[in-house]
Amino acid sequence: MKNLKVLRDWLGRKLIKQFITGIITVVPFGATILILIWIFNAIDSILQPVITAICGHTVTGVGFGVTIALIFLTGVVASNVIGKYLVRYIESASSSIPIVSLLYKGIKEILESIFIPGKTGFLEVVLVEFPRKGINALGFVTSEIYDENGKKMYSVFIPATPNPTTGSLQIIGEEEIIRTNISVEDAIKMVVSAGKASPKTILFNEKKVSQQERAAVK
Repeated sequence: MKNLKVLRDWLGRKLIKQFITGIITVVPFGATILILIWIFNAIDSILQPVITAICGHTVTGVGFGVTIALIFLTGVVASNVIGKYLVRYIESASSSIPIVSLLYKGIKEILESIFIPGKTGFLEVVLVEFPRKGINALGFVTSEIYDENGKKMYSVFIPATPNPTTGSLQIIGEEEIIRTNISVEDAIKMVVSAGKASPKTILFNEKKVSQQERAAVK
């Protein structure tokens, strides 16, 4: 009976942990999709009456096309001097709103790490055994840390497919990672395409260049 109770408690904790992991993975991805769908539909509902009045019929995909164009134009504006000033002003204003500030900064840092690797520092692409032994997952080394005994550890972000802005963070010993020659850009393509856009050849156990060595080179 005692062993059965221990097993039941262990199984309960395991199920709860897996359920929470599922929520953490699904909710951000689902929220991203819902927000994009809401934007598409909102723009579509505004433009379709105008298009119908002009063309006599609706045009499918207008909301999607206009949303993509707006995102592109926002990037163009944010790249010039005035746009950068506006972005800084908006970021400053949003920092006074606790929840908005937390979400905005967190999402922005993740996106910058993914799409501007040199800016925030995905150091390299590695393979780690995750979620269990015998299964290798693609991961991005984000930083090097040391435990109290001086042992080197790595913070490794393991992205979810096909949305690399979600995933899990693992703290892994140096001996537990498999280094590769995959670039960050190619790794992102692999994640987004669910492996369709994979390099034909991957080299393993590539030499690690430390942060200090990178700084010395620069």
